[in-house]
Amino acid sequence: MSYLDELNKVQRAAVTTTDGPVMVIAGPGSGKTRVLTYRIAHLLEKNVAPWEILALTFTNKAARGMKDRIAQVVGDKANKVWAGTFHSIFAKILRVEAPKIGFPSNFTIYDTDDSKSLLTSIMKSMNLDTKKRYNVNTVRGRISSAKSNLISPAAYAQNKELLDKDRANNRQDTVHIYKAYMDRCKKAGAMDFDDLLYQLYVLLHNNPEEIRQKYQQRFKYIMVDEFQDTNFLQYQIVRKLIEYDNSSRNICVVGDDAQSIYAFRGATIDNILDFEKDYKPYGIQTFKLEQNYRSTEHIVKAANEVIGFNKKQIKKEIWSDKGEGHKIKIIKAISDTEEGRRVADLILEQKNRYHLSNSEIAILYRTNAQSRVFEEYLRRQNISYRIFGGVSFYQRKEIKDLIAYMRLAVNFADEEALKRVINYPKRGVGKSSIDKIVAHAIAHDISLWDSLPQVALPAKAANSIKDFVKLIQSFQAVSQTVDAYEAATIIARKSGLQALLKADKTTEGESRVDNFTALLDGVKEFVENDEVVEDVDDKTLTTFLQTIALYTDQDKSEDDDNYVTLMSVHAAKGLEFKSVIVGGLEENLFPSFMAMDSPDGMDEERRLFYVAITRAEIFLTLTFAKSRYQYGKLRYNDASRFLEEIDRTHIESTSTISSRVISEAPTRSSVRGNFNTIRKRAAHSPMVDPKTFQPSPSANIQEGMEVIHLKFGRGKVNKIDGGKGNKIATIYFEGVDDPERRIMLKFARLQIVE
Repeated sequence: MSYLDELNKVQRAAVTTTDGPVMVIAGPGSGKTRVLTYRIAHLLEKNVAPWEILALTFTNKAARGMKDRIAQVVGDKANKVWAGTFHSIFAKILRVEAPKIGFPSNFTIYDTDDSKSLLTSIMKSMNLDTKKRYNVNTVRGRISSAKSNLISPAAYAQNKELLDKDRANNRQDTVHIYKAYMDRCKKAGAMDFDDLLYQLYVLLHNNPEEIRQKYQQRFKYIMVDEFQDTNFLQYQIVRKLIEYDNSSRNICVVGDDAQSIYAFRGATIDNILDFEKDYKPYGIQTFKLEQNYRSTEHIVKAANEVIGFNKKQIKKEIWSDKGEGHKIKIIKAISDTEEGRRVADLILEQKNRYHLSNSEIAILYRTNAQSRVFEEYLRRQNISYRIFGGVSFYQRKEIKDLIAYMRLAVNFADEEALKRVINYPKRGVGKSSIDKIVAHAIAHDISLWDSLPQVALPAKAANSIKDFVKLIQSFQAVSQTVDAYEAATIIARKSGLQALLKADKTTEGESRVDNFTALLDGVKEFVENDEVVEDVDDKTLTTFLQTIALYTDQDKSEDDDNYVTLMSVHAAKGLEFKSVIVGGLEENLFPSFMAMDSPDGMDEERRLFYVAITRAEIFLTLTFAKSRYQYGKLRYNDASRFLEEIDRTHIESTSTISSRVISEAPTRSSVRGNFNTIRKRAAHSPMVDPKTFQPSPSANIQEGMEVIHLKFGRGKVNKIDGGKGNKIATIYFEGVDDPERRIMLKFARLQIVE
């Protein structure tokens, strides 16, 4: 049977339409990966050379899976396709071309901690307040956003809007920090993750004839997976590679606007919404994959209803032929602790009644902080679970210490690696000595490494520095003559790290030794197993370091333990489970309070909810708590508006569940009408303009007063109870469903009607 026979009519058309611009809108569970991989296989079958195909993904795992599936159709030549993440593919190009933009070919890739450490050092040298005004995460995010929008330090300095915003936030030196950061990275021969994109764009833009044409001619066909998650810069790089004179523009993007959920990382839904318009002059063809092979009808129809409330979208109607299936269960809990208990009970029921294994069940939530209560009750029921989103292997201290020595061995100018290990294990180089070295480097515009022998230090520190320099130089010599594993074992031993860890006989110390050993095992596997990392020409330490620097959370291999999965909805994208439980469906939590004032923000929250419910194959459970502890305070909550957007015909009716969301068994039209009323009230109070709304001091609010609430309008305070600092007002609001509300006064934001 031909691989094309495995495809439905629309999938087949998307696979065989290889020339010109193509957009594939792929709903959840619609066979997106199969279409993308078979499309590449089809090109290879048509005798397109594999190295002329570029496939960009968002995880290395996706790229490896893609190659495996292509190989099943066309054999080993699948391994010669340029398939990988944006960052890994662009890093590969930069390793060859970086000298043309002033970077060494063996440049270091700075991770988040390296970037933050360098920024902190820069801000301290500028005598800036790094605790409040110039929070390192805020500044780093500002710089990252600038790069993602192709704004250089020079352009930033000329951008009135950016400068005005910085002044308004009392961070007017951000522009100077940005310039210093870029200068220091270049001196250190280092690029951060944003630079792998930004500097590649610079390379293509500044070298149109030599470099840009070279890669335009190499990549005859370009495919982009998860296109809805691309940012402005990623799309501009793709356009640089595909758009040139007499180009046939053989580009295919695959994605789903309804699953665009990474705006906080810089992704813009506009890329996929505008793609059809951008390539209309070149005869774009669009294919919509609307058959869902994952979920039953109740789940699919509910998802369609929810996403239908978003204004900015590409219209499609997802459908399933897997039968109606089980209706959606809604659990209303009095408190978050009751929510945790009932979810654990539900999991036990599904395991016993439907014979589900732990690994077929997932609990998803809007924020990682919600996991605690679920963990507590899963432990009580002795249900095995695993949380995703904790500290990753490569972020552990003992791992970062050894990697820092490795990085320094291949790049003396790596400033962050040098600062991390210059006195670890301790060798008598104190903070004051390090500060002098840093100050000297800045004053003389040289790298820290070059500064080491030039600074006058106390005798002990000076001798330690000399020994340290000789040690690192010996590591470099070793790394240039042996493979990565042999180099790593020598560095682990001679650096003193291995002995230092083994000296700690505590349980935690033994765990750190295990992690340390696991890293060395990983290097050995890299050297000996060609299947671990494909498309590498050597097994050197430099190549190993590049490989691990580009790992993503989803690339981690896990064992086959049978555990319930706990993770945020963001982390769950691309996964599927027979049973999915989405917790914390309350106003201000899901949707997040941070999205309340922005239509675009609310649309993204709804897309996030859409992603959550479409992870479910058979069973979908939605839970909410009427009260919840947040930031140490007890808060009272309304059920999420998203629950009101699901037609009652898809919701399981039980005597134990009752709420304003489902008690009246509304029809789809009445749900829409009711929600639209609520949405209008939330966005525009009928009583007061939000811009002029002035909440009164909570201490002034008394029983019998009339008050105005931005969401619920005018109401009367019937009762106030509770202790000092935690007073709760019972207020009757006219003209809203469930008119009697209990609101904690210190969070209420009420305006007294004079």
